[in-house]
Amino acid sequence: MSHIILKPGTPDDDNREYLPEHLKDSDVVVNENGNNSQPYPDRLEEHTGEVLEGAGEDTWYTYVPASYDGSRPVPLVISMHGGYMTGWGQAVYTAWTLLAEREGFIVLFPNAHLRRFWTIDIPADAIDAATAVQANGIYLNRPPADAAENVDNRLVLALIERLAGEYAIDRSRIFMQGMSMGNAMTGQFSRHLGSVLAGAAGSGGPTALDLLFDAQGERINAGGPLAIFQTRLERDGVPPHYGAEVGTVVTRNREYWTGLNGVTGTPQIAIIGEDNLAFFEGESAPVVFRDVKNRDHGQTLDDAEFVWSYLFSGVRREADGSIAVSEPRRARQGDALGIAVAEGSTRAWVGQRVVDLGGRAFTWRKLKYHGLEGAAEVRGEYLYVPLSFIADALGAVAQNADGVGSLQWPQGPTIEFARGSIVALVDGEVRSMLAEAVERDGQLYVSLEWVAQHVLGLRASQCEGVLYVTDHHAELSRNMALLIADLLA
Repeated sequence: MSHIILKPGTPDDDNREYLPEHLKDSDVVVNENGNNSQPYPDRLEEHTGEVLEGAGEDTWYTYVPASYDGSRPVPLVISMHGGYMTGWGQAVYTAWTLLAEREGFIVLFPNAHLRRFWTIDIPADAIDAATAVQANGIYLNRPPADAAENVDNRLVLALIERLAGEYAIDRSRIFMQGMSMGNAMTGQFSRHLGSVLAGAAGSGGPTALDLLFDAQGERINAGGPLAIFQTRLERDGVPPHYGAEVGTVVTRNREYWTGLNGVTGTPQIAIIGEDNLAFFEGESAPVVFRDVKNRDHGQTLDDAEFVWSYLFSGVRREADGSIAVSEPRRARQGDALGIAVAEGSTRAWVGQRVVDLGGRAFTWRKLKYHGLEGAAEVRGEYLYVPLSFIADALGAVAQNADGVGSLQWPQGPTIEFARGSIVALVDGEVRSMLAEAVERDGQLYVSLEWVAQHVLGLRASQCEGVLYVTDHHAELSRNMALLIADLLA
C-alpha cells in the first residue's frame, strides 16, 4: 500500500463557473461549499474512440496507479460526473485518484455520451417537460422505453469490457460512484444492471420516487441487492420535478435499498464532526448513509475516502451473485457514547439502541419579560428530560422527591436541583442553568444539554427538534436528525 502524496495547487478564488475549463491539465484548484478540487492528476489519461458500434466517438479517462504491474487482478471504480461536467472534471472534484495510488485499484471516469448529460430515467409524467429544449442548454436527454437500449448503460458496460481486456480487472470488485446527475446515473445502472457491480455510491442527486416504487409501493428493480453508500448534503435542495419534500425523498431513497438488502434492525450511528453516519447491516448487503452538515449540492473531496474505507474495501460479488461482506478498512461502528432525544418522544437513543425515556421529552423556553411591557422574547430553547433518564444514560444515581432531586456520579460530580429554580448546586457550588428545573408528573425535568455540556464536558448538538450528546466534536445534521426522529417515533 502506497502513501498518498498531495500536490500543491494554485487557488482560483475568483471562480464563478460550474466547471472552469482551465482546470484541465493545470494545478489550479477551486473551492466552494459544494465542490472542492485537487490539481489535475499527472497519471490521468484521456481516451477517444468508438466504443459503441455506429454511435460515433466517445471520450473517457482512466487512472492507473504507479503500482499496477498486471501481476494480479485489481478492483475497478467507475466514477460518474455531474450534469454539464466531464470525466476529467469528476477526477479533479474527487479523491479517487489519490485512493487509487494508496489502494492499487484502477479508476474509470467516462464522459456522458450526449451533451455532457447522462441519459437517465425520467418519471413518465415529467418526460416532455424535462426533455424540452431550453435556450440555456439545461434539458435532459429523452430515455428509451427499454433500459437495455439506454446509450449510457451500454457505454458503461462496453467500457468495462474494454478495460477488462486491457488490464487485469477483478470482476468481483467493480464499483460505481457518482455525483449529482452522476449519482442519478449510478442509481439507474444499479437498479437495472446492479448484478455487474459489487457496490454503488453517490452524492447529491437522489432518485425520483416514481422511479423507485410502482403505484402499489413495490420496488422497481432488476439488478438485485447491492452494497450501497448514500451521501446527502444538509443544504442540498431536491430538483422540483421530484414532487416531494426533500426529507421524504432522502428517506425513501434510503429505504429503497435498506428494504431491498434485507435490513431489519436499527443502524449503528456515528457523528464525527460534520459527518453524520448510519450503518445498516442487511441480510443481503449493507447500506451506509452519510449526511454532511452545512454542505450544499455536490460532493466533498473526501467522499471517496468514506465510500472506500467504510464500504467498497469490504465487499465483493461472489460467483453465485451474492454479496460477500468482509471487514472494511474502517469499521462500520457507532459512537461508543451516543445519546439522542427527540421533542415529544417517549423513547431515546442510547448505546446504539432505542430505550424508554421514562417520560416525554419536551422543549422548554428561556424567556425575557423585563422592559417589554408585558411581551416576551425567547432567549433559548432546550430539550428537557427526566433526571432518571439522565442517570440511566450517563451512569449516575438519581434522587427525585417533593420538588427536589439530584444526580450523583460515583467518580464525578453531584448536582442538586429544585423545582422552579434556575440555579443548581454542583458539588455544593451555586451554578445557573440554561433555564429552570420543571416538575411534571412528579418528576423533575432539566436540560440534557446543560448537564452534558456545562457540567460533564461532553458535546451536545441540536437540529430539527433532536438533541445528540457524545464525547467528541459532533454536529447533528438535518437528514440524520430526521432519521433519528423516525427511529424514536
